[in-house]
Amino acid sequence: MAPPAASTTASAASATLHGRTAVVTGAGRGLGRAEALELARLGAAVVVNDLGRPGRDGSGEASPGPAEAVAGEIRAAGGRAVAHVGDVADFEQARALVRTAVDTYGSLDILVNNAGILRDRMVFSMTEEEWDTVIRVHLKGHFNTTRFAAEHWRQCSKAAGGPVYGRIVNTASEAFLAGSAGQPNYAAAKGGIVGLTTSTAHALRKYGVTVNAICPRARTRMTEDVFAAVPADGGKDPLAPEHVSPLVAYLASPPAAGVSGQVFVVHGGMVAVMERPRVAARFDTAGEAFGVAELAAVLTPYYAARGRGEGFASPEVLRLERRAGS
Repeated sequence: MAPPAASTTASAASATLHGRTAVVTGAGRGLGRAEALELARLGAAVVVNDLGRPGRDGSGEASPGPAEAVAGEIRAAGGRAVAHVGDVADFEQARALVRTAVDTYGSLDILVNNAGILRDRMVFSMTEEEWDTVIRVHLKGHFNTTRFAAEHWRQCSKAAGGPVYGRIVNTASEAFLAGSAGQPNYAAAKGGIVGLTTSTAHALRKYGVTVNAICPRARTRMTEDVFAAVPADGGKDPLAPEHVSPLVAYLASPPAAGVSGQVFVVHGGMVAVMERPRVAARFDTAGEAFGVAELAAVLTPYYAARGRGEGFASPEVLRLERRAGS
């Protein structure tokens, strides 16, 4: 779909984030780092969260840790940023993260939930720890920060007597959309994040807060074993995180005030808006209640007529790519 002709210099200018404060989780590297840098470029003060702590690099020199390193990049470029070293999957540390934004910059306007890990394995081989860890970091981590940001905005709205400025951008995944066979924990967590997104969007709408989810495809330290190598021809990497961060910045900006409860797939110069689930077929019992025989009589031929393997998952989303010449 071609972009609307209504894109104007005025609307682009209104995407400024000057005077806004953003929290980005898992922002010490990869996608989160690109998102933090982009929000700062547009003028936001950024609280850069990451779990990695200060230490020493390979040469033995002192290292500030990934969160402080990114915060330092932002400050060196003339922006405002502080680091927060903490585990967003810990309820109290998530509370402290939100409090850091408010105490340091006087407000919280944008929350980008990005922190995550991978523990890929087939469902018949997965350990309890591999399941619990991924669900904890992704799904509970998203909930924890959302819970305290939502509380903050609700209190602000009550004090103001009306809507306030609030933006949440959550990170889901194509693994949930496509039903990735080797990632049952990750797909389940990301599906849960979409549910959290739509529920929170409805709950916070009256306070002026928008909540959306992105399904990014990006080359990061977490996905370095998943994607092919960087193109050797020197061209722009279609899986560079910088293809994703502008969408995050847009969803965090004033022009996106009317966009909420949405799910986007984004990578390589392409953004796809995902459709909500729709009813594909309906069957009504001829009597007062269905029995097994009647269900077999209507459902078995229905599925026999559909394509083999066709179900709720959308594996075709993995074939999305930017059209040549667009």
